Amino acid sequence: MYARRMSSSFSGPPARVLLCIALGASSFATMSCKDGAKLSEERATRSATLMSQRATEDVAEVKRGLPVGAAQLASLYADGADPAKDLPAVRKGLRRIRAEVPDLTRAVSTFFALTDAQGIAVRNDLEQDVMAGQDVLKLFPDLARAKDGGVVSAAGLFGGARAPGEPDRDWVAAAPIKNGQGAFAGLLLTGWTFRRFAFHLQEALKHDLIEEQAKTKDPGKLPIVYVAVFDKAGLYAPPLTPEVDEKALKDLDLVSKTSAGPAHGTISITDRDFGYAASRIPDLEPDAGVVVLWSEI
Repeated sequence: MYARRMSSSFSGPPARVLLCIALGASSFATMSCKDGAKLSEERATRSATLMSQRATEDVAEVKRGLPVGAAQLASLYADGADPAKDLPAVRKGLRRIRAEVPDLTRAVSTFFALTDAQGIAVRNDLEQDVMAGQDVLKLFPDLARAKDGGVVSAAGLFGGARAPGEPDRDWVAAAPIKNGQGAFAGLLLTGWTFRRFAFHLQEALKHDLIEEQAKTKDPGKLPIVYVAVFDKAGLYAPPLTPEVDEKALKDLDLVSKTSAGPAHGTISITDRDFGYAASRIPDLEPDAGVVVLWSEI
């Protein structure tokens, strides 16, 4: 599915040029060869809009579900109880809200976690917990606003190992948990990495394309598509995205290109014509967005 395109030592004309020659010199043939990139651009534009809408709903699910989950976890702080003294109960509670709160069940979150009143992570719902003990409010200062009520989100980076040369950021949302007296007792957190979110969007797009092909009974090959998320700090593509494609998207400076609205165009990468389209996702981050790279086969 994610096979890297093979490079060739052949130094002759690109395959698309040879195809145009084979079609003949007629104006119709020339136009057909030129239209491939434009068609890719049009389809990338449509897909970027749909992926932006999907991402916005992903964020909305989290923001709807977190307050419900936080209310259910208040019992962990009842009568002055300290959740840090019963970590199995914390994990059980986190797993329960993920199973029982509809919006959190559908959420693409990769973790749920609890903090104490000082913002120190107590436990997450994963088998291996690398968040425990981290100062969440130091890593994501904006989340402190959640103490006043409501859901707050922020982007940053949790401490822990990252693969060398693998740029990434964490998107985290938080809702306040109150004790029996109505006082702030801790935070319910959830979120994902940007690279994981890009993978989710890319898989969603591919699923949509396969479904569309099945409905239309089109025997043609599926296009080559890649999806990435970007913000001011960088561009985040799913694992196994060809480096040459990822670099080409980085070089487009998508934050600037989308400052006045969605952007789209065509680009040639290793002698293949692509269409690209980028659209902002302000609910994720004010300057964040999604980009679709598309090439017809």
